[in-house]
Amino acid sequence: MADMECRVLSIQSHVVRGYVGNKSATFPLQVLGFEVDSINSVQFSNHTGYTHWKGQVLTAEELNVLYEGIKLNKVNHYDYILTGYSRDTSFLAMVVDIIQELKRANPSLIYVCDPVMGDHGAMYVPENLLPVYRDKVVPLADILTPNQFEAELLTGRKIKTQEDAIEVMDLLHKMGPETVVLTSTDLPSKLGDQFLVALGSQKTVKPDGANSCQKICMDIPKVDAVFVGTGDLFAAMLLAWTHHHPKDLKAACEKTVAVMHHVIKRTITYAHELAGPGNRPSPAQLELRMVQSKADIENPAIVVKAKVLQQSSQ
Repeated sequence: MADMECRVLSIQSHVVRGYVGNKSATFPLQVLGFEVDSINSVQFSNHTGYTHWKGQVLTAEELNVLYEGIKLNKVNHYDYILTGYSRDTSFLAMVVDIIQELKRANPSLIYVCDPVMGDHGAMYVPENLLPVYRDKVVPLADILTPNQFEAELLTGRKIKTQEDAIEVMDLLHKMGPETVVLTSTDLPSKLGDQFLVALGSQKTVKPDGANSCQKICMDIPKVDAVFVGTGDLFAAMLLAWTHHHPKDLKAACEKTVAVMHHVIKRTITYAHELAGPGNRPSPAQLELRMVQSKADIENPAIVVKAKVLQQSSQ
């Protein structure tokens, strides 16, 4: 009998040139054996970090029309849903309706949500998206990948220490998701200011019905450049590696971070070669070297080990 294929519905932005949203998520997931059905929430010429960009935005109604087509053909069975940047409340509400319907059709469906709202204390989506994420989206999510600022917005708590971060992850668990990864924080790393601290927490139910929880922490080397599409790649890779290591967040995060490291390293090396000595690379030169990183995506050499902070059974 053929292996049951694993199918992902990814609702994210699309760019003609470069890597962001679905362009960042689809290729790596396909390389790792997933079937990816993409709905493009926007279609832009390139990401908005360039001087110029043009394109179209998908409305909630147009999203619904696309989903209706899938449903009429009875091919609306998914194992995973992946969502990222959205800047419209009606669009996000329609995404919620679709997820609820797909979860009813397949109760074991896993929803991976990157609640993209802002960073470093500033929101870059309209503020009225926060209550939709907090009250409607996050309760449906199984895996959540906020940065520190987004986690603070969702819980109403500030993170100043590792203990705060653990408390915030526990609050997010109570809201719904069994797996929470704080993809970046402003917490100081024990390895110095050239490292960024990420944390994760996963609740699992053991065969005997007991709950267990694993909390991990990673010190990730910083890179001096602004990349676009890395958050989308992170969420996609966490989807893939938690699928392969469903009860081992440590292994899944180590592989996810390894892919990120290799793609970013290849990108920055290439960008500096193109820009020449002493010049800052342009947005076009800093587009992720995704295709060139195929071997690293398939089999990432681990570069950062995760530290287990807590391993508890209840």
